[in-house]
Amino acid sequence: MSDDLEIDLDDLERRMDGALASLRTEFASLRTGRASASMLEPVQVDAYGQMTPINQVGTVNVPEPRMVTINVWDKSLVGKVEKAIRESGLGINPQLNGTIIMLPIPELNEERRRELTKVAAQYAEHARVAIRNVRRDGMDQIKKAKAAGMSEDDQKIWESEVQDITDAHIAKVDASLATKQEEIMQV
Repeated sequence: MSDDLEIDLDDLERRMDGALASLRTEFASLRTGRASASMLEPVQVDAYGQMTPINQVGTVNVPEPRMVTINVWDKSLVGKVEKAIRESGLGINPQLNGTIIMLPIPELNEERRRELTKVAAQYAEHARVAIRNVRRDGMDQIKKAKAAGMSEDDQKIWESEVQDITDAHIAKVDASLATKQEEIMQV
């Protein structure tokens, strides 16, 4: 087999891993009944004229399972951080205590848990689509290589390799989704 007919499986796998990493980030921002510092990652604060992540304007801590605290470094930003959290759609009501903002995490009701499992399923589906798109790119590379002279046996071997990588990544997405849904439904 000549080198110009090689299919870059590492590149395909790296791109599929990227879809998985993105899914994990999205899952981390989903609020379960437990407090976690990562739930604040998507929240941006208008600090010094530009949008800044919360963890760059204060220290985020989780002192207990149902409480997140943010110790804001600059007193003048406390109001802006509080406003950003209120408007973030996280459904958390911040309480001020000097420069410390406390975020009590309310219990999730059954209806909200069901909504969150649906959102998690949507995130997982987006990841599956991204993985399938990478698979399609790989199959297109194989078709081009066949047109450039790859043998039919080699084509079949490459296609099965790409399919195996795809199946493995889709299985990881499904496992992550099952874990996340279980975590959400836990009371």
